[in-house]
Amino acid sequence: MKRKDSIMKVAAIVMMVAIIVTALYIMVNGLGLQDSLDFGAGSYYYADIPEFDRYLKWDAFQASLPYWVYVLLFLLWGALMYKLWKWIDRR
Repeated sequence: MKRKDSIMKVAAIVMMVAIIVTALYIMVNGLGLQDSLDFGAGSYYYADIPEFDRYLKWDAFQASLPYWVYVLLFLLWGALMYKLWKWIDRR
């Protein structure tokens, strides 16, 4: 069992180092950046593309309830998930 654990630890470390090296390589060489859309670090995000909202259908969702109802449902869902997590953790 210990041999399997040590192999998994070494594999995880190798994978982590490979991911960091790959990320640094991508950043240093500027891969994925578009010269026409140079907004700095945020160039990778769709929100920085001019007129990107014309490709989205913002009016697809029409709220039929007041905003506070959605907030209340969100909070109730969070409380329910917290109680479920506590119940699972106790078992």
